[in-house]
Amino acid sequence: MDGKTSTVHMKQNGSIKKVNLFQKRPNQRDGEVKTVKMATATENDDEDDDAYLHRHSGRNELLSKSAMLLSVRKTLPVFQNRGEIMKYLNANQVTVLIGETGSGKSTQIPQFMYENLQRNSKGGSIAVTQPRRVAAINLATRVASEYGCNVGDEVGYSVRFDNTTSPKTRLKYLTDGMLLRELMMNKELKEYSVIIIDEAHERTMLTDLILGFLKSLIQGPRPDLKIVIMSATLQAETFSNFFGGCPILFVEGRKFPVTQYYLRAPTDDIVDSIIRCCVQINQGEQMGDILCFLPGQEEIDKAVMILNKVSHIIAKENSVPLMVAYPLYAALPPAKQAFVFNPVKGFKRKVIFSTNIAETSVTISGVKFVVDAGLRKVKVWRHQLGLATLLTVPISQASAMQRSGRAGRESSGKSFRLYSENDYAKLPMQTEPEIARSDVTSPVLMLKKYGVDNIVNWNWFENPGKDAVMMGLQELYQLAALDDFGKITPKGEQMSLLPVQPHLAGVLIKASEYACLSQVIDIVSCLSVENLLLNPQPEQRDEVNERRLASCNEGSKYGDLIMLKELFDIYFNELSKSTSVNSERQDWCKELCVSYRGFKNVVKIRNQLRMYCRRLFKAEELANTVGEQKHNGLDNTDKIGQSKEEIGNILKCFLTGFTKNTAIGMPDRSYRTVTTGEAVSVHPSSMLFLDKACPAIMYTEYVFTTKGYARNVSRIELSWLQEMVSPSGNVAKRKVVE
Repeated sequence: MDGKTSTVHMKQNGSIKKVNLFQKRPNQRDGEVKTVKMATATENDDEDDDAYLHRHSGRNELLSKSAMLLSVRKTLPVFQNRGEIMKYLNANQVTVLIGETGSGKSTQIPQFMYENLQRNSKGGSIAVTQPRRVAAINLATRVASEYGCNVGDEVGYSVRFDNTTSPKTRLKYLTDGMLLRELMMNKELKEYSVIIIDEAHERTMLTDLILGFLKSLIQGPRPDLKIVIMSATLQAETFSNFFGGCPILFVEGRKFPVTQYYLRAPTDDIVDSIIRCCVQINQGEQMGDILCFLPGQEEIDKAVMILNKVSHIIAKENSVPLMVAYPLYAALPPAKQAFVFNPVKGFKRKVIFSTNIAETSVTISGVKFVVDAGLRKVKVWRHQLGLATLLTVPISQASAMQRSGRAGRESSGKSFRLYSENDYAKLPMQTEPEIARSDVTSPVLMLKKYGVDNIVNWNWFENPGKDAVMMGLQELYQLAALDDFGKITPKGEQMSLLPVQPHLAGVLIKASEYACLSQVIDIVSCLSVENLLLNPQPEQRDEVNERRLASCNEGSKYGDLIMLKELFDIYFNELSKSTSVNSERQDWCKELCVSYRGFKNVVKIRNQLRMYCRRLFKAEELANTVGEQKHNGLDNTDKIGQSKEEIGNILKCFLTGFTKNTAIGMPDRSYRTVTTGEAVSVHPSSMLFLDKACPAIMYTEYVFTTKGYARNVSRIELSWLQEMVSPSGNVAKRKVVE
């Protein structure tokens, strides 16, 4: 494509029919499709509430903005071919639509379907799933503006911790996890007339599960349900074949040429290389923003900090644009995410450091340069250990092309790949489905809750394999979620209702019996936030570890789970008494290398868990959750360290969920796992790294570098392990399917 034309093709029964041809307008801006301008957010905003997203406008203001945005909508390929597209969507129960990022599929197709329901006086609502909450919020906000309503009226969204819908809402953007939760409550999804699965090419485990459920629905109780599957990459045949050869609609977007550049030799320090590349672009290229892809939050935060430090010096000494760096990743509060969408004023260049969230989920206007580290972070499930290992791995060629394409949405651009062309040729063609490398215990529990007996032969979009399914069933049996006949137990029913993994749900259930539910919820909330404890720089590691040891007396004896509770208590209790709470908390987090943003997410998770547990266990002591306080500590937090018995009970609760993740101390002061006898070492970041006297340890994470390391390590007694042995057999003899 040369950037001047786009085409829509229809494929059915092996033949392709060209539907329409149209011209690109000279002033067209592809990146505006999903752009959300939120000028009310400020860079000094420490709070992460979403109130700024929900500002209600008057009717005249809404109509004026909608009319203004209509001119932008008319330039989009999907809008210009509305008649042809809707003809096929109306004629088929299931349609696969392949449209490039920027074509308008995510914002326009749901509106077309909604207007079609209104025109035909049909009831029911429309659900549009997104793999990420960032995209669900931004898209709902944009579509509400285009439609001419406030978010939460006719158009709303539902994501974890934030449900902005009302009885008036007919078009709802929601994460795939939220739709699955609705499926568990309403097996036939009677509320919806249309389900749109967006970003299906990402092949998340939850998206694949939804596709399986939807196939069961249209073959059974919901033959009236209409399904649209939308993807940005050409994996159409896979989706079409799954739904019995349903038609495929191709919408070719506008692409401008992107020049590719490769490194001649590999680089060791990816953050240093990406910053050097940005500096070179800033000094030698035309104006235009830079989008940089890094594998994870830690690398992104480091790059943003370094670039914002040096950019003023570089701009002053070389008379070049001032580079302004912004982060973008899923854990970032919406108020912070908003900055990447807003243009910078003056002689400045915006530099966005992002995870793969910016590959397809969001479109950022103004980007002309892409710098790609070629890496991503994934969790890989190791059956023999019963643990997920977080790995940094190369991306696929499809992802590399998606990333490069971000530079050519509005005009010709340049892509700088921080790897060699030979390395690119060795990359896999497509990203593997998440379910192929993940633990399926939670999906299996979901299916059991849904009433599916034959798990192995269910409508899997991507069958994880018999071994993986059997491992999941065995895990649930050991957690007492299934009985001897494979039926879900009352405990399994409770587990399925809690918004955490089954093993953590088991921990919470045990805590309700041991009368330490409040304390365990605090720890589980901390465990549920990725990168709450940051890795200090090598030169600072000893100093940071000493500070943590000094702050956490009980953690130094009993390990990292108890340390998390102590850090929680300090942050929300001791540091809440100052007149300058936020400043003191930020300084404390910096000293102990703890994520300030992370603790804000801990509050949200804690509130949600307390609400669920209060209803599930009739635990009235959990009535007080974090309220509207913005600068004070939490009410009624139960501090840890009242007694050794209390700490023992807490660790025993975790042992019920992590029995297999234990290792026994050997005479040579090493540790060997209970299930397989493998050697495992305590990670240097653990509070128990220097403690060689533990009779046994329990861990919640496993990492492998030069050897296997246990992370999030806690001291346990051998007698506790004996107590946890189930009647079905000794822990050490339980079969592990490899």
